[in-house]
Amino acid sequence: MKLQTQRWIDRWLGQFLCGVVSIWVRLLTLGRAQPIPAQAPRHILVILLSEMGSVVLAGPMFAALRLRYPGATLHVLQLKKNQEVALLLGLAQAQHLHALDDSSGLALLRDIWRVCRTLRRLPLDAVIDCELFSRISALLSYLSGAPLRAGFTPHTQEGLYRGSFINRAIPYNPYQHISQQFLSLIDALDASSMPRNKAAPTRERPSDTGLAVSFEAAELEAYRKQMQVDHPTLVGRKVALIYAGGGLLPERAWPAAHYAQVARGLCQAGHAVGLIGLRDDAQLAQDLQTQIGSEWCVDLTGYTRSIRELLMLFHGADLLLTNDGGPGHFASLTPLRTMVFFGPETGRLYGPLGPRAQVLESGLACSPCLSAYNHRETFCDGDNQCLKRLAPAPVLAAALAALTLPGNAR
Repeated sequence: MKLQTQRWIDRWLGQFLCGVVSIWVRLLTLGRAQPIPAQAPRHILVILLSEMGSVVLAGPMFAALRLRYPGATLHVLQLKKNQEVALLLGLAQAQHLHALDDSSGLALLRDIWRVCRTLRRLPLDAVIDCELFSRISALLSYLSGAPLRAGFTPHTQEGLYRGSFINRAIPYNPYQHISQQFLSLIDALDASSMPRNKAAPTRERPSDTGLAVSFEAAELEAYRKQMQVDHPTLVGRKVALIYAGGGLLPERAWPAAHYAQVARGLCQAGHAVGLIGLRDDAQLAQDLQTQIGSEWCVDLTGYTRSIRELLMLFHGADLLLTNDGGPGHFASLTPLRTMVFFGPETGRLYGPLGPRAQVLESGLACSPCLSAYNHRETFCDGDNQCLKRLAPAPVLAAALAALTLPGNAR
């Protein structure tokens, strides 16, 4: 199903259904106090329907959940296309990972019915809805049957209505990194923080993801050698990877011509450049190769067949230059140094965690323009000046400096 179709359904049908459920819940709970659990939750569901990078940013929340509720069983509800990451990172046991197929409206409705029946049989004690103002996730939190429902509330923001049945609601804070806000959702489960988590502790931005993917040294070495066999021009050179694609939001992409200029400078300095991405990015990679004009620039789009292989590729490289998106967050799970371009969105809210990531932003008055309040719809019509004005020369200088630093992956 197309993203715009999903947004339209979520906005109009979602608001209507949230209103109906809110009235129903109000009638059921009329005159009753809000539920206070007699014991610690035994089954907790986390709803994460966003992009795969958000799963990495939720890592500190999962670590905190395990610390606070060591006896609880964690369940994760995701879109089917994103479930590989949860499996790889071990967010929950495989039998406790639940997926929704959004490839079509009928498939989505079928999976909602199936998953909700499964969850209600557990039964769940609490659900944490990590989506910002999505109505489908709010409805799923109610349909799961959990008596405690933690999630974000728009409070008085107009046009963002998602019902009033989230009984452990906290206000979304556009001035805090999203990983901090995920942690606040755990605090909201505590009855003492009612009604809007006012008594939650002050939290610093997490220093790392709290996640790790285990690799044997022999496995990484075998992958590196195979990569060198497949691309012999990489042998004996430091490797800078470039992800130039914009994914679902092309306005987040730094201009291809800027990437080409930086890559050309890296090759002239004696380094190798690998252009990464999905198979859909192959044409962009070919165009960049033509502009770069160096034998030390190789096309790696489609080369990695899984997120695990992508992480092994990151272990064998020295630097990643990337647009805002999943690769920058996955790199934080490895020793790879990363330079991430932000503009339509901001690194202050969505920047990768860890000390090896450098966020590059221009700071124009209109940046960031994508937010939870406008459903990530920009008014720049593709003319993303916030990224176009990030000149390639300083980026090249920073990249060359990063490649000389000790402690790179290899």
